[in-house]
Amino acid sequence: MESHDRSTTHYAFLPPPRTAGPGGPVTLVLLAGGSGHVDLDDKGCPRALKGNSLVRLIPVFGAAGFGTALVDAPSDFHGEDGLGGFRIAALHAQDLGKVIADLRARTQGSVWLVGTSRGAISAANAGARLSGPSAPDGVVLTSAVTSGQRGAKKAWVAQTVFDVSLEDIRLPLLVVGHAADKCLRSPANLMGKIMARIRSTRQQVVTVTGGPGHEGSPGLEACEGRAPHGFVDQEAEVAAGMARFIRGGAY
Repeated sequence: MESHDRSTTHYAFLPPPRTAGPGGPVTLVLLAGGSGHVDLDDKGCPRALKGNSLVRLIPVFGAAGFGTALVDAPSDFHGEDGLGGFRIAALHAQDLGKVIADLRARTQGSVWLVGTSRGAISAANAGARLSGPSAPDGVVLTSAVTSGQRGAKKAWVAQTVFDVSLEDIRLPLLVVGHAADKCLRSPANLMGKIMARIRSTRQQVVTVTGGPGHEGSPGLEACEGRAPHGFVDQEAEVAAGMARFIRGGAY
């Protein structure tokens, strides 16, 4: 679909089941971390970031009764840095708003944004900026980037969810992290600072425990999907908790 400055944005859509549960059909807009460029092929299959937690969770979300839309980076952000510093831009939020409005028209149901790692910056940015038919019905942030690297060669490496106007998020918000996440960018002990700035009427922060853990010291190598950062071997548990919150309950 058309996005900013004559660019195009593709997303892979798996519709929610026709027999929707209470509250009607729900579609999850999935925003991967890293570069955000999942490199969708002509059949809507990702050729990159296949190990990302949200990419791996697509069949689990489907089994739970949700539709999914895996969003690729816009056509002008397919380079090495991918979305980079664009994640906090107003134009990025507007692009996601077009996806949300399109999905809402397709499904006649609710649409939630789910972002993981750097994708959480995109989800928070959109949740704070969008309103009306383009706004999501709720936001889920997992392993959110809360600690940036100041003074890095690339300025956008310093960006975190705290660079977004979190106070403007008035939607239901779920924040999930893992106690054993050794990624330097997403320490679980900073999740509470996100909630301290949120004015949502319904919010919850969850710290997941257990799983296989990650060998080695904290570092950037721990910021991968098949680690506690991506809830490896706990996908079903995390998806079930997210589903409960999205449907109006507690994780």
